[in-house]
Amino acid sequence: MALVNPHGGGSLNPLLLEGSALKSELEKAKKLPQVKVSSREKGDIIMFGIGGFTPLDGFMTHADWQGVCDGMKMANGLFWPIPITLSVSQAVADSIKTGQEVALTDPENGETLATMSITEKYTIDKAHECAMVFKTTDPKHPGVKMVMEQGEVNLAGSIKVLSQGGFPEKYPELFKTPKQTREIFSQMGWSKIACFQTRNPMHRSHEYLAKIAIEVCDGVLIHSLLGNLKPGDIPAEVRAKAIGTLTEKYFVKKTVVQAGYPLDMRYAGPREALLHAVFRQNYGCSHQIVGRDHAGVGSYYGPFDAHHIFDQVPKGALETEALKIDISFWCYKCGGMASAKTCPHDDADRLQVSGTQLRNSLSKGENVPAEFSRPEVLEILRAYYASLEEAGK
Repeated sequence: MALVNPHGGGSLNPLLLEGSALKSELEKAKKLPQVKVSSREKGDIIMFGIGGFTPLDGFMTHADWQGVCDGMKMANGLFWPIPITLSVSQAVADSIKTGQEVALTDPENGETLATMSITEKYTIDKAHECAMVFKTTDPKHPGVKMVMEQGEVNLAGSIKVLSQGGFPEKYPELFKTPKQTREIFSQMGWSKIACFQTRNPMHRSHEYLAKIAIEVCDGVLIHSLLGNLKPGDIPAEVRAKAIGTLTEKYFVKKTVVQAGYPLDMRYAGPREALLHAVFRQNYGCSHQIVGRDHAGVGSYYGPFDAHHIFDQVPKGALETEALKIDISFWCYKCGGMASAKTCPHDDADRLQVSGTQLRNSLSKGENVPAEFSRPEVLEILRAYYASLEEAGK
């Protein structure tokens, strides 16, 4: 059987230039007005470049923004759950004319990431975007804060990507493009692949979800976020080491592929679960594992809101399906990991396992129960927190 098609039904659409085309565009970019992008926008540019946002060719127009906010579809009818936009200050917008080209630069080191042909300048109702995408306008929500603090004017237009933003160099084993993961899956003879999304090291509950998926699929892509997180989250290189150790010790060989992708978290809960499914389709995954409070933050979303939103996707709009799994926990009476669908016992017999609890316990040097995480994983994480403590002295 073949892998799922890239989103939109065509072929992958990577926007990264190569060879002589890249060299000449980089030369041209030196003479263009420079527009510094945000960290979130940088991640989006890299995803455009590697084909992760296939079939998009650049940042969205006002009609696209409106359609995505209000009905999860672009002006051309393509299913898309979260606006992919570029914003600038009013002063920068005033200095740019429609039809003009600009160079988009890295917010940290000024490297030219892409060139962009401006087709439209427009303003948006930021609170409306937040209400539709995040289901809240609370400024304490990190996604809302990000949108409300972005520039006053959005720029629309196609882009040519000129860099991978340092991700392949920083994560040589982990960073993989959709073309690369598709080639790996094909070489392994896989066609039914579930993706496990993570921004945390994997604890026993995560392990349980991945193994459920392996029971019904050919294998699992453990896909780690490599972009910016919120304060207190564990860095990608530490997560990768912990996950690699876990899969080596506790998974059957050739059932797991570990990779990373370059986006920042948006913390959009259900809508972000759909975005994950969209770009995982481009990576070749037929299923997206959706557990408790997928891509959520705080208590803004219900534990199964991300399950329910997949039922709103129009038939045929998305090939990648949700593999919905109930809240999982360690049950002392069952003697193992279980879920509400499989365990008949009371809450008093259950140990809820969460990444937040694990991070809190480790950061405070508290004992972590063996039912919470594998000892080899805990050893890596304790060493990381010890290094933080040492650095803070």
